Amino acid sequence: MSHTFNSAAALLAAEGTDLGCSEWLSISQQRIDLFAEATGDYQWIHVDPQRAAGGPFGACIAHGYLTQSLVNLFLPQLLVIDNLAMGVNYGSDRVRFPAPVRVGSRVRGRGQILRAEPLGDSVQLVVRVTVEIEGETRPGCVVDTISRYTFNPVAE
Repeated sequence: MSHTFNSAAALLAAEGTDLGCSEWLSISQQRIDLFAEATGDYQWIHVDPQRAAGGPFGACIAHGYLTQSLVNLFLPQLLVIDNLAMGVNYGSDRVRFPAPVRVGSRVRGRGQILRAEPLGDSVQLVVRVTVEIEGETRPGCVVDTISRYTFNPVAE
């Protein structure tokens, strides 16, 4: 279930809001291989199932940056911004990869609005997204995303 915001005032009032969880997503070897192709990162722990089976993780694992990039898939499931004139990704703070995401596992994003600050006629929003791994106690990634939103005027 996503949370919908349609004005700067609504977004500013949402600081501290628990956004809940996205849908589960299965991590396939094909997804990992496509990420390797896109980035040129062909390290064997990601793309060589036979060698990875005998490695430290017992299987291929997703690239940390692949896991982080899934946040872009999860955020729209957690947070919908209506009446938007423009939105931009401003960056990330405090990115961590506490646990490996093994091929075949399922992940989802859990969100919380940490800060909502006025910035001129826009709102800067910091959302912590924790990429949970089904059945694991530690997440695959924790990242504080920073976005800036400018709203269209609200009709009176």
